[in-house]
Amino acid sequence: MKKILILGANSYIGTSFRKYLTTEYPEQYIVDTGSLRGDAWRRMDWSGYESILNVTGKAHADISSLTEEQKQEYYAVNCDLAREAAEKAIADGAKQYIYLSSIIVYGDSSNSKKPVHITAKTKPAPSNFYGDSKWQAEQKLQELFAQKQTADTRLAILRLPMIYGPGCKGNYRTLQKMAQKLPLFPTYHNERSVLQIEHLAEYLRMLVDSGEEGLFWPQDETYRSTPDMIFELAEKAGKHILPAAWLNPFVRLAFFLPGKPGKLARKAFGTSKPIVVIPGTFFMGAVFCMICDLIARMALAPVELNISTVTSILGAPIVIYMMIPKGGRK
Repeated sequence: MKKILILGANSYIGTSFRKYLTTEYPEQYIVDTGSLRGDAWRRMDWSGYESILNVTGKAHADISSLTEEQKQEYYAVNCDLAREAAEKAIADGAKQYIYLSSIIVYGDSSNSKKPVHITAKTKPAPSNFYGDSKWQAEQKLQELFAQKQTADTRLAILRLPMIYGPGCKGNYRTLQKMAQKLPLFPTYHNERSVLQIEHLAEYLRMLVDSGEEGLFWPQDETYRSTPDMIFELAEKAGKHILPAAWLNPFVRLAFFLPGKPGKLARKAFGTSKPIVVIPGTFFMGAVFCMICDLIARMALAPVELNISTVTSILGAPIVIYMMIPKGGRK
């Protein structure tokens, strides 16, 4: 029986992987769990494990509102701690060390109308500190395992897309909540790579069995769009959401509206240069306000609607929609 150690046992992926192995393959694997919190793990004996899976990581926060001190915690957990755990795995003679990274290392392409296809030649270009912490971790691990004395331990890095499945947190949980509450949703088409949790569990099992090393990009066979996922989740919850194709033009306009101006404008223009972002934001904001004013004056003429009401009705779904990552990496 193969012995596997999962670091980060309380995480969604760690818990799901352990449950998958103990349920589907109870006679083939011995699965232990551990935590990298505190210093107790440094005194543990990791010898005898075929594979050590490190799912410990820091994510799922509003990264735009964090302090510099909080940002450094991402590097401490996602980068420094990952290398320290790898050093111990090597020292204790583990056969394989698996690190879960993210496609966020390629940056944020959520504003792209066309699928962005990732290949072995695509260079990482993190657009925020979370992605940079993952990218730096990969580099430090590769440098460590490039040393001759680590030849007996193999390194496998997985760049994961959005994970979804029963009990999932993060972005998928946000989509579930929206599917249960929203009366309508834009049909604006985008594509993103995703990975069902059971597919990931089986992928990890096969990786453990093979003992392979290298860089991997697991994902489901088909790409998914945000509207399709919303409508599917609503149907499963017994809800009905009206497809609102008429909102699609406002989805693009919403990139330029104040509220999350920096983030949305950068996504829209593909640049953070103030000389482009600021005029564009003012211009598109003015266009949106003019449209709302026109609707307020003409919808029930001669009665004039309150423009604030119209703006809220049109703007709320757009802002909510814009908070969801779109057009993910492939």
